[in-house]
Amino acid sequence: MADKRDYYEVLGVSKNASDAELKKAYRVVAKKYHPDTNPGDKEAEEKFKEAAEAYAVLSDPEKRQKYDQFGHAAFDPNQGGAGFGGFDFADMSDIFGDIFGDMFGGGTKQRQSNGPVKGANIKTTVRVSFEEAVFGTQTEIELPLKDECPVCKGTGSQPGHQPETCVKCGGKGQVVFTQQSLFGMARTVQTCPDCQGSGKVIRYKCSNCAGSGYVKSKKRIQLAVPAGIDNGQSIRIRDKGEPGINGGGRGDLLVTILVDRHPTFQRQEYDLYSSEPITFTQAALGGRVTLTTIDGPYEYDIKPGTQTNTKIKLKGKGVPTLRNKSVRGDHYVTLIVQVPDSLTDEQKSILNQYEQASAVNTRSSTDSAGGFSFGDHKKKKGFKKL
Repeated sequence: MADKRDYYEVLGVSKNASDAELKKAYRVVAKKYHPDTNPGDKEAEEKFKEAAEAYAVLSDPEKRQKYDQFGHAAFDPNQGGAGFGGFDFADMSDIFGDIFGDMFGGGTKQRQSNGPVKGANIKTTVRVSFEEAVFGTQTEIELPLKDECPVCKGTGSQPGHQPETCVKCGGKGQVVFTQQSLFGMARTVQTCPDCQGSGKVIRYKCSNCAGSGYVKSKKRIQLAVPAGIDNGQSIRIRDKGEPGINGGGRGDLLVTILVDRHPTFQRQEYDLYSSEPITFTQAALGGRVTLTTIDGPYEYDIKPGTQTNTKIKLKGKGVPTLRNKSVRGDHYVTLIVQVPDSLTDEQKSILNQYEQASAVNTRSSTDSAGGFSFGDHKKKKGFKKL
């Protein structure tokens, strides 16, 4: 026994460690060296067994007292101790249930499956228009929902009969299986296959519900779609899902909202984006233009000389937020200057006059700035080359 490491050292705790500290330390070591996470690693396997042995002793008050007094000799039959022999891991079913139940899916401690179980959730989708998603709406859903069978009152048995206690599990809803594992005999608890965890077996099934205890019927459910909801988001309606088992509550109804596209607006979170055409004269002269917003027409004054792709921010004209519909995002409008593709003779004449006037103004500006004509400029450039 001299080559055995101190159990406290194996777990990395002090000798006055509490039960909670022991358990926490064992979880860390066991998870690190568990064979499932170290396949084929013999050294890890030995360290895992060493940690399991240490925890089996230190987590037992009587064994821990003997170990603290006599050390490993307390369990060495050659020195008068009780001995572990091959170290029976079957005695550690509770430990495995506590330690490995949530780490590796094993263990024996499980919920009593014949207790109340909440019903499953139901999922469905509802399509709304872009405006309905922005401002909210009320709509109605029609779904087939289960209700208690009026004939058997939810028992699943024919009138005059009652469900019987399951013989296989004795009404517990669970059965225990013992099997050989890497660490010895291990016990696992599973849902009873005969009663499906209910603890009851129906011999004479109700003809109205086929023994399920429930019947389906179409129900209309009112749905309040909140202002600001976005495409793909869901609304939860409590207690409108599947019925529970063994007295458990109903599940919930989860409604996913699908929002139609809009021909004018694009949405990014709570902001809206759109483009607005303006005429050439509006862009040149400035003035009041009418913009299209989600709230309707909006008058806006643009500056003279506005260029195409100019962006305007309309603060608070976007989508209401889900938390507070009075708080809204912004609306960004891109102005697009439209060039006419067909002109009358009169319009052409006016534009030609404008072009000539622009050319005269350009020449005048050049003469005033440089004091020489374009031809003089060319000559000077040539003179410099000489």
